[in-house]
Amino acid sequence: MTVMKDSTAMTCGIYARDAWTVPGWALKEQQLFRTLNEAAVEYVKRYTREDGTLIWRSDWPGMDGSDDPYEAFMNLSLLYVLGGNEEILRLSRLLFDAITWQWTEYGQIHDEFDAYYDWMHHGEGYLYFYFLGLSDPHLLKNRQRAVKFAELYMGRNSRTPNYDAERKLMRSPITGSKGPRFEMTEEDWVTHRGVLDDYLAPFEDIPGVDFASGKCRWSDDAIYREIIKRMNERKAKGDVPLNLNATGLMTNAYMYTGDSDYREWVLDYLAAWEERARRNGGLIPDNVGLSDIIGEYNDGKWWGGYYGYRWPHGFMSIIEPLTNAGMNAVLLTGDMSKLDLARSQLDRNWELGKEENGKWLVPHKHFDAGWTDYRIQVPTYPIYLWTISMAEEDAARVDRVPYEDYFRNIDMPTISGRNPVTRKETKHYIANTVPWYLYMRGQFEDYPDRILDQNVELIDTQLKKLRSPSGDPTSWDWDHPYSIHEWQEFSPVYFEGLLQMTLGAPMHISHGGLQHARVRYYDAQRQRCGLPEDVGALVEALGDDFVTLTLVNLSAFEERELIVQAGSFGEHQFTNTERYSQSGETLGEQPFDGKWLPVRLAPGAGIKLRLSMKRYVNQPTYKTPWSDEWESLSAGLIRRRVQDK
Repeated sequence: MTVMKDSTAMTCGIYARDAWTVPGWALKEQQLFRTLNEAAVEYVKRYTREDGTLIWRSDWPGMDGSDDPYEAFMNLSLLYVLGGNEEILRLSRLLFDAITWQWTEYGQIHDEFDAYYDWMHHGEGYLYFYFLGLSDPHLLKNRQRAVKFAELYMGRNSRTPNYDAERKLMRSPITGSKGPRFEMTEEDWVTHRGVLDDYLAPFEDIPGVDFASGKCRWSDDAIYREIIKRMNERKAKGDVPLNLNATGLMTNAYMYTGDSDYREWVLDYLAAWEERARRNGGLIPDNVGLSDIIGEYNDGKWWGGYYGYRWPHGFMSIIEPLTNAGMNAVLLTGDMSKLDLARSQLDRNWELGKEENGKWLVPHKHFDAGWTDYRIQVPTYPIYLWTISMAEEDAARVDRVPYEDYFRNIDMPTISGRNPVTRKETKHYIANTVPWYLYMRGQFEDYPDRILDQNVELIDTQLKKLRSPSGDPTSWDWDHPYSIHEWQEFSPVYFEGLLQMTLGAPMHISHGGLQHARVRYYDAQRQRCGLPEDVGALVEALGDDFVTLTLVNLSAFEERELIVQAGSFGEHQFTNTERYSQSGETLGEQPFDGKWLPVRLAPGAGIKLRLSMKRYVNQPTYKTPWSDEWESLSAGLIRRRVQDK
């Protein structure tokens, strides 16, 4: 077996010799890997030049933009994490650098980070960067970037005063490498004007706008000027809950460096919002001013902030960053009470609900007249909490929601990223969190086969779209602001089912969530992340102190060696292994104390493992079993880079 250098690793592990009849799910996983490896290359060739820049227009105005190409190609890196081939790693590196350069030329990126935008869009775009930490943690320039980006929000640099370290608040909803944006211009929002015509007005007192109509004509010059004026007066200064998505950036830097300053930032900032909720009677406000006064620029109203209860999405923009921040804080501390702010807001939202036609509906927005927009509570956020906590109280928050309104007969999207019941778009084709949860709860036995089948079908559909005349980038209307979303529309690199089955987790929250998981894998023979070639993996059950995992070697000729890691970031610790045959016969157990479990699979062999574990007991890190040789050199160069800045 491969000898690992970390003190928690052991040279002994599991050796599976018994031949297995190949399960159908394992064959489907291998089909997905083969198809995705080829589809990703075809996708990149179709929409980029040799240098990785995207085939698109020569200029792009406004502050919006870089998040969309990052989102379109970020799954390249995550695919490599699962087991994609080496060309996928090369392309993921190339595309991140090329997009960064191209959008610097357009003007949205400055010094490698978004010049200024909100943490809805920062969160979406920098998923790509977080995934590079999982796939390629030894790449020095990304280790340096992780520190540089985090330092933009530490409150230690007078050139980028995004964060008030004394008051523990972001100084604007619009922040970035050029600092807080206290005054937005008409040019900043120019690419949104046609899009936002169909959205609710951001204020209730805009001349010429009927707020009750639910529409606001940003394309009207007079109305547009009034919107920008009011945004600068009421929304441009101070903090909003959306900014909690920045905890992902800080956690990312911590996992590269182990610097406790980033950890403390996450905990302090989350605690600051917990205190603001207490000040507001338990309900989190959606805006505080630069003096940390609730409603300071908003006539004292706790509602009406940027991406708050009123505009544009309502409760989703509140609960999502709270969930991300709580999950990050648990990762950094192991303290489950860090989920309590998100839990409390789900519960308050539930208590504000009302029964209608036999169903409990909750408010998603708050206007000056009170709560409104009553709908079914979204079940995915308590599922994310449950995935972290394994607590029945979080399962109860899921189970009280009539989630059949989201997935009738547990149908899963196959043709597009639209939910088959609500017909609403599912971001990044992350559409099956609820049925995955039901599978983990023992209520959906054939889910692995069904979701993997659907995953294959989705890729096939996307490839047909990509190859069609409408998929030709030279045929797009590049002057239309929606053209910046086209790469996502035509991407075939989607693998929700494959990720759920192998990692034992839902896919990340699309607006800035780290990819938490119960296990991940390394190829011990090639010393890289991901499952080895020909190896299938299926997480069948999760508990607070165990995971049940099946591994199968589909090669009839070659032995395969892998390392199973406890947690996405090595945050868990294995304590015992129980082994089972394909028929369910007990093959024995042995203690094992480590976060990296070596497993050797003979040709055609398989093994079912029940791995006991302690969760959230290790420092989360991007370190691999082979990282020690990188540590001293990288640490010195990263420190020097920060000092030079």
